[in-house]
Amino acid sequence: MTTTLDRAAQPAVVLRPARMSFTPKTALAGRLDGAWWPYSRDLEAELPALAASLDETWGRITRVSVNPGRWPVVPRTVAVAGHVLHVGWFTEQDPDKLILLSYTVGRWDLLVIPPETEPAAAARLMAAAAIPGSVLAAGVLMANETVIGRGVRDARRREATWEGEGGACMSPFGEPMGRTALPRPGNGRR
Repeated sequence: MTTTLDRAAQPAVVLRPARMSFTPKTALAGRLDGAWWPYSRDLEAELPALAASLDETWGRITRVSVNPGRWPVVPRTVAVAGHVLHVGWFTEQDPDKLILLSYTVGRWDLLVIPPETEPAAAARLMAAAAIPGSVLAAGVLMANETVIGRGVRDARRREATWEGEGGACMSPFGEPMGRTALPRPGNGRR
């Protein structure tokens, strides 16, 4: 029995646009050339969109290097729009960084923002990674964002507590104070 496949009937693979930011072209060289925020931790699914979006402006991306600590599977090669992208891994490489190589233009180091990152945090990280001349490494940016994110979460928690108590004033001992416990204004009336 012979089976014929109709290629038109097969669903085409749809590439989601790569979420990236890059440092502007200046004379200030930094440790990072920008940031990439993938949708998942599947390199085989994510790298084609990244490479395809860069091929036109940077030339053909031929190699990628990652730290395997952040990726469950690191394929040796990935097919990208008519060519093969070679993927290497090094445990010594910063786990929050991706290195891209192109024969025509050179090398770029990108901060990799974890896919599960909240959009506000990802926006802060993308902006920080795109600052020209920044000496901050990928791991430092991620550590800074952890601290900033913790501060934002704490502020939201304090605001929710405030709102949950009806905006009540708190005594120095952490107890809500009623209106009668508030000090009287200078004229003595309430």
